[in-house]
Amino acid sequence: MTLGKTRIATALSCTALVGSGLLVGCQSDGGAKPAAKPSAPAKPHGYVEGAEEAAEQQSRLALADAGTGAVRVLDLITEDITSLKGAGDVKGLRTDGRFAYLSNAEGTHVVDTGAWMVDHGDHVHYYRAKIRDVGPIAGRDTAFVHSDPTVTAVTSSKGDTQVFDRKKLEDGTVPRGRALTGAGAGAVVPYQGHLLVTAAGSGQDAVEVRDRDGAQVTSLKEPCARVRGEAVTRRGVVFGCVDGALLVSEDKGKFTAEKIPYGKSVNASERASAFRHRAGSTTLVATSGDDAVWVLDVTDRSWTRVETGPVVAANSAGEGAPLLVLGKDGALTAFDIATKKRTARKELLPKGDASAVIEVDTTRAYVNDATARKVYEIDYNDRLRLARTFPLDFAPTYMAETGR
Repeated sequence: MTLGKTRIATALSCTALVGSGLLVGCQSDGGAKPAAKPSAPAKPHGYVEGAEEAAEQQSRLALADAGTGAVRVLDLITEDITSLKGAGDVKGLRTDGRFAYLSNAEGTHVVDTGAWMVDHGDHVHYYRAKIRDVGPIAGRDTAFVHSDPTVTAVTSSKGDTQVFDRKKLEDGTVPRGRALTGAGAGAVVPYQGHLLVTAAGSGQDAVEVRDRDGAQVTSLKEPCARVRGEAVTRRGVVFGCVDGALLVSEDKGKFTAEKIPYGKSVNASERASAFRHRAGSTTLVATSGDDAVWVLDVTDRSWTRVETGPVVAANSAGEGAPLLVLGKDGALTAFDIATKKRTARKELLPKGDASAVIEVDTTRAYVNDATARKVYEIDYNDRLRLARTFPLDFAPTYMAETGR
């Protein structure tokens, strides 16, 4: 073999080895130094090990039957239904956007629905992964649950709160919780690297800001008496107070609180006490008595009370979208929030089952019908058109949408 052919053969051999990742030491003629090892490729922005990133929201519905304890997850993209371990006598279902927390007599059973999003402010990442059981939180139900990328705060109906390592939950196990001592009996919301603790202080009307270890950083000056209801929005965290709402926000490490008053006298039965909304939206909805609904526009700092008639459930996708109300007669009605006028109506359920809820995302709404063993998908932008019906082999008493 000539010298030129030898060089070509050596170069081709080394190129093949580099491509296969098996290069140990290739030298050119003349004893040149070995080529450097190729560096490992950088992980792309937003990479999450074990998950698939998607271009759109990966919505799933966590469903549970109060009678049998059956637990299912319905994938709204593929329409597949995944059966999971039964959760006993289910008494409640809550979600933090990814995990479902099913309360029963023995405590809380945690399910990873395998769908979530990460909001970076100027853009959002959507993920899907395997649906799986995570395990029990023994001896405690779940009245409130809120998470951020680092921790999950679970508050029981007795008012005690435990904080869990979020990464360990994502790895598939329920870690040992850390008790948050000296907290009030209200919700605890992880926010901007801190914990917002409600129903705190001697008058149980303060919102405290604590660090991750539970040490108090500050107590916000604006009170929130008899706090009931909370929601995380892009403008901050909203808490329901006896005289309106309290908006807590953060800027460069400084936390502030602003009251959004009702603007008129509101009796106890008419106040907003449990908010519903599309994740991230600044339009919040809450029932007001038996026959009306409050709409809170966080951006405009304004309340609107819509007379709807007897109501079971309500929700809205946000700015520009209608207010959706499920009546006690089982009909779903859309209202224009600005004019308070009805814009569409659809007979949906035989009657307004008290367990029914309305979940919303950017294009569709979902209503569970435990009696008929179905979930309905509604196109609320097309006069409440019934887009899909999902028949089930159990009663979906409880429902929560994840992937948001």
